[in-house]
Amino acid sequence: MSEIERNPGIPLDIAWVERVRVNLPATQSRAATLKARRSIKKEWQAAWLLRIVTCIDLTTLDGDDTPSNVSRLCHKANTPVRQDLIKALGVEDKRITVGAVCVYSSRVKDAVNALREVHGERIPVASVAAGFPAGQTPMEQRLQEIAQAVSFGATEIDIVITRTHVLTGEWKALYDEVKACREACGNAHLKTILATGQLGTLTNVYKASLVCMMAGSDFIKTSTGKETVNATFPVALVMVRAIREYLRVTGYKVGFKPAGGIRTSKDALSWMSLMKEELGDEWTKPNLFRIGASALLGDIERQLYHHVHGRDMPES
Repeated sequence: MSEIERNPGIPLDIAWVERVRVNLPATQSRAATLKARRSIKKEWQAAWLLRIVTCIDLTTLDGDDTPSNVSRLCHKANTPVRQDLIKALGVEDKRITVGAVCVYSSRVKDAVNALREVHGERIPVASVAAGFPAGQTPMEQRLQEIAQAVSFGATEIDIVITRTHVLTGEWKALYDEVKACREACGNAHLKTILATGQLGTLTNVYKASLVCMMAGSDFIKTSTGKETVNATFPVALVMVRAIREYLRVTGYKVGFKPAGGIRTSKDALSWMSLMKEELGDEWTKPNLFRIGASALLGDIERQLYHHVHGRDMPES
């Protein structure tokens, strides 16, 4: 993410936040149109699928995570697509890896060591923190968790916000919380999870997006992946429109990360089309776009196999 000037944040502008109104029918209509549109032609799909691979935050966030399964994840992150397919597609020189490996803070050292073993040090290690996934732990403890993850080697931090601040309209409390997390991150990039399925309305989603960007978030992210409702197109449209408005007003670019329920290549191509149409090509690259996923990579590899060989990939 170093090629993009970091969003330093701005003072909280309550008047801007309070002016926000989201037209629900218009948003739902536009989202449905975008999702149905197939704007990536078939002959270009392999190239777009490879780009999606570079935007994946390959994730394991399970209670039974161990050093060995984190190591397997890191090996896959460094070589996400079979090398025979990479050669057949003529992209050996691209050195394709995923966008990042995402783990709990207690597994960051395992990920750093595993990536070093496979010479994958350029792949960022992201850590969820700040009371993930509920965000209900005391603030001091949340900031300590961020600092510890960074000390272990995490270069990206995915935090969760206190949903209560949004639901009660306590925008200064939300701003102060995210700003403190940004400061605790130091040079590590901050991805702020809104948990949009728990925010009540799309207007709340837009307002929370603005406040988190004002507080210095480098990315805003839809979901923890643990909620009942995760990444949806109406929510995404609201969030990317907030990113677009923030850019227009401040000049700072903020990234976007949908997470939860994105399992197929078709889904991922739809998300990529949304980013390209709403924010432009720069938001289809890992500096400004990530997909939080664990199962997506397997389907992409199957689609690439079919593109190369004209038949389904045999079951392993």
